Amino acid sequence: MRIEPVDASDARAVLRGLRAAVLGAGPAIVLDATGGALPGEVPAGTAVVVTTSGSTGHSKAVALSRSALTASALATTARIGSGSWLLALPPGYIAGVQVLVRALVADREPAILAGSFTPQAFAAAAGAMASAEGGVRVPTYTSLVPAQLQTLLDAEDAGVRTGLASFEAVLVGGQALPPAAAERAAAAGARIVRTYGSSETSGGCVYDGVPLDGVGVRIADGEVLLSGPTLADGYLGEPDRTAAVFSRDAAGVRWYRTGDAGTFDGVLRVTGRLDNVIVSGGINVSLDRVERVVRALPGLSQAVVVGVPDERWGEASVVAIAAADLAVREPGDVLAEVRAAVGSALGAPARPRGIHPLPALPMLSSGKPDRAALRIACGSAARD
Repeated sequence: MRIEPVDASDARAVLRGLRAAVLGAGPAIVLDATGGALPGEVPAGTAVVVTTSGSTGHSKAVALSRSALTASALATTARIGSGSWLLALPPGYIAGVQVLVRALVADREPAILAGSFTPQAFAAAAGAMASAEGGVRVPTYTSLVPAQLQTLLDAEDAGVRTGLASFEAVLVGGQALPPAAAERAAAAGARIVRTYGSSETSGGCVYDGVPLDGVGVRIADGEVLLSGPTLADGYLGEPDRTAAVFSRDAAGVRWYRTGDAGTFDGVLRVTGRLDNVIVSGGINVSLDRVERVVRALPGLSQAVVVGVPDERWGEASVVAIAAADLAVREPGDVLAEVRAAVGSALGAPARPRGIHPLPALPMLSSGKPDRAALRIACGSAARD
């Protein structure tokens, strides 16, 4: 089928491409965040191919159909309502794509935050969205990653808080939202909806732990599996990987293996990545669980925990943090606090070996920490 590469950093170009691919007859658009060539043939019915390196450095090209994208947008509307959307995320990633698709499906022109994300620009964009129909205010919505929300909450500007509180709902996904940030957001009047999903599910498909209409959740061998009309067709040029990740059960239902560990009793609770585990002294240590404990400590809500080689234990965890977040505290004092908290919650083998202050934490353009780069940086610092 016909395909058209689109500059993934140009929100207006992405919007034009989506308008044709989702609402019209095409062509399909390719949003390539890696700069590489398309790895395979695009299947019929595809509207968007999202190509991303991911946080682990393994690139993937996810083919999403028009029906999957619209099913996701309609399910979101059914859950939180319809209105106007503000794009404050990179348009080349699935969360940004879905903001635009939701606007298109609602037949409303999205507001687009131009240039770099700043609290002042966000507040101005939020204020400009105010409108009414028939004397009734039109609800507004946006989607953020935790780092953006943290930036807004840290702003010493009442106008920023007013802008954040003006949205009917603020979807926050991409990674876990630290409890402290969620509490601060609630205190600021923000109506936060935590979302869970991925490119393979057309973005968030579980809101505040509850699956959207049509989405199925089950746990198999501790792994979260998802089903429903929002699933991607698969990975271009990787039939084996597609077959391994997407499979059908005896009833013919197609399921996506997320690679996440979790529990589900009507409410989904994701406990970490199955593959984000190190073996330290013969003991399996979930870095996600360590990171949650660390981020609950004062001043460490943005810390990232990664694994590095260790001569004695084989592997160990370390805490990466922006140097500015340490303020006047000594890394040794912070490490002692971290080790005590993690040891108490998870046991001695899970205690991080060190604290690594960095000038700035490397981030992917999606807003997630670049864990591959952090492992290299922390590993190098440990050897120096």
